[in-house]
Amino acid sequence: MSQLPTLEQIRQAPKVLLHDHLDGGLRPETIVDLARETGYDRLPTTDPGELRTWFRQAADSGSLERYLETFDHTVGVMQTREALVRVAAECAEDLAADGVVYAEVRYAPEQHTERGLSLEEVIEAVLEGFRIGSEGRGIRVGTLLTAMRHQARSMEIAELAVRYRDVGVAGFDIAGAEAGYPPTRHLDAFEYLQRENAHFTIHAGEAFGLPSIWQAIQWCGADRLGHGVRIIDDIAVPGDGEPKLGRLAAYVRDKRIPLEMCPTSNLQTGAAPSIAEHPIGLLRRLNFRVTVNTDNRLMSGTSVSEEFAKLVGAFGYDWDDLQWFTVNAMKSAFLPFDDRLALINGVIKPGFARLKWRA
Repeated sequence: MSQLPTLEQIRQAPKVLLHDHLDGGLRPETIVDLARETGYDRLPTTDPGELRTWFRQAADSGSLERYLETFDHTVGVMQTREALVRVAAECAEDLAADGVVYAEVRYAPEQHTERGLSLEEVIEAVLEGFRIGSEGRGIRVGTLLTAMRHQARSMEIAELAVRYRDVGVAGFDIAGAEAGYPPTRHLDAFEYLQRENAHFTIHAGEAFGLPSIWQAIQWCGADRLGHGVRIIDDIAVPGDGEPKLGRLAAYVRDKRIPLEMCPTSNLQTGAAPSIAEHPIGLLRRLNFRVTVNTDNRLMSGTSVSEEFAKLVGAFGYDWDDLQWFTVNAMKSAFLPFDDRLALINGVIKPGFARLKWRA
């Protein structure tokens, strides 16, 4: 029997990332630099090593409120054009160094206007950063424009997603607290996007359960589910037999609706008790359209390769499983069909084949 993939080997595999927050992946050194340059004086420490530890501990606290507080600091230093260009460029560099060949990175433009930048200036700065960071590194990065679900700017952001879709914006998303802020509050934005033949995903089924998933799909028409981990609540697992899918879970599987799963992040927010007990194991076995993602690389101290390595450790996944997750993600990307096919057949499958035979 061949050896299971190691972390170092996984880093060499061509990977696809669909759920990654720009403000959740900064380098601690960059946060310290930008705080000094922009006069942001609320960091808990200006030592990069200590800051990395602080972010991880705050995110590991088990409190969603404390987890979300970490973003005050990253967003706090991302309020100038120069800062946004730098953060986006470094994001592309870091993903490419981890072997990611295609990524969709999301952020909320409305959170970066405190110092007078317009929404358009924010978007153009991030696009420029991704162009700079991607050049010559074998990675393609698209952005998802996120609207905050507790605010009322979703239509404005949706219109910008359509306006910039031919120059690097791949789609739209809503994020923020699920409970009390259902996706149907933003129905006009989703209906507009559907009329414009535009792509969108919705954070649903992470902190809140099946009603959030049901609304995202059946009311709002989401192409993908951000997290979607609580779909497990509609699957009964009797002690003696095969899992039984409820109507919503069966619909999600039948329609091949992609689930943007983020295992480590789910542990931090309490959506799953451990990697070994994470619903991804059962959902993979039942052949849902599961994808593996990072969510917030700084707060979770993770990368796509590390997420895969944890799943290998918990479930014994081999190269075929990792390729299955990766092809799922590429099939689910907000890219034209021909582009997806070219990456699957020209980059992903050959890359995995080399590693598989070498192992």
